[in-house]
Amino acid sequence: MTRVLVDVPVYEPGLKRLAGLPGVEVEVCDPISEKRMPRKTSLISDREILFCGAPPENLDDMIELKWIQIASSGFESLIPLNLPKRGIRASNARGVFDTPIAEWCLAMMVNLTRDLPQLYRNQQAGHWDRDARFQTEIRGRTVGFWGYGGLARETARLAKTLGLRVHALTRNGARPQVNLYRVEGTGDPEGRLPDAVFTMEEKREFLESLDFLVMGLPLNDRTRGMVTAEDLKTLRPSAYVLNPARGPLIREEALLQALREGWIAGAALDTHYYYPMPPDHPLWSFPNVIMTPHISGSTKSNSFPERVWDLFVQNVSRYLAKEPLLNLLDPIALSPEGGST
Repeated sequence: MTRVLVDVPVYEPGLKRLAGLPGVEVEVCDPISEKRMPRKTSLISDREILFCGAPPENLDDMIELKWIQIASSGFESLIPLNLPKRGIRASNARGVFDTPIAEWCLAMMVNLTRDLPQLYRNQQAGHWDRDARFQTEIRGRTVGFWGYGGLARETARLAKTLGLRVHALTRNGARPQVNLYRVEGTGDPEGRLPDAVFTMEEKREFLESLDFLVMGLPLNDRTRGMVTAEDLKTLRPSAYVLNPARGPLIREEALLQALREGWIAGAALDTHYYYPMPPDHPLWSFPNVIMTPHISGSTKSNSFPERVWDLFVQNVSRYLAKEPLLNLLDPIALSPEGGST
């Protein structure tokens, strides 16, 4: 019997599918919490699989644990646990969030290009202004993705349908995706959509070509602060920066300087340097910056539980069949010595 512990909000159709798998015994935690907290040892000690937002504080009591499925893309909460040393595998929810993040990106491109924030301010002030800057379009422009993972690939698919050119900056090219979760009909699983793919040695040419730069990287020691002042200066003064990935990918002072001195036309930011962003932080005050409170992944939407449970049930089926798990995390990235957030 494979014993499963569920420590996420229940999605009844998903729970029914899970309970219907042969040889599976399911226990659901109550109350549910998104934060780390201890669980009764009697509840967790014999569980082989854990489905959670964050592991319990007393994870050491899960002496039979073999695999953790988390309900987020970021896995920083797992790194201090040194799971590889304990022989525990882990997988994340990559792919679950691609659709809403891609829609956020497209919305931000349109909003920034047409300067909808100023149009709304004009509406509030009862000010009639039909300036040409409110009448531009994104068709024919170039969007570039620094990192070509799931959120980039679904944004690229939508962008192509709206007539944009797609460029990608990657370490290993736009390769086919293998054993990664994807909502059917979305993304670019074969890596065929980009009109041009650039290596890190071609970063300047990549940046110079763009009207929109979209950050699509995970945050780790290698990528933290990767986007420098020199990179932002290389962009066209008419270019916009979108960051739905992780705030510290871009150096904070470099971004502030780029906005103050007009190196770029503006930015849309859903991930930030502080949580919450202080109300007196200067990024709030730029008229050409759209700030959203880390909601592009839409975890409170009706689609999120359906997708994250679909991923988990698929993975449990794979686990039982001894097949490769979807979104399996690299042991090196999970270890404290080489961890990623």
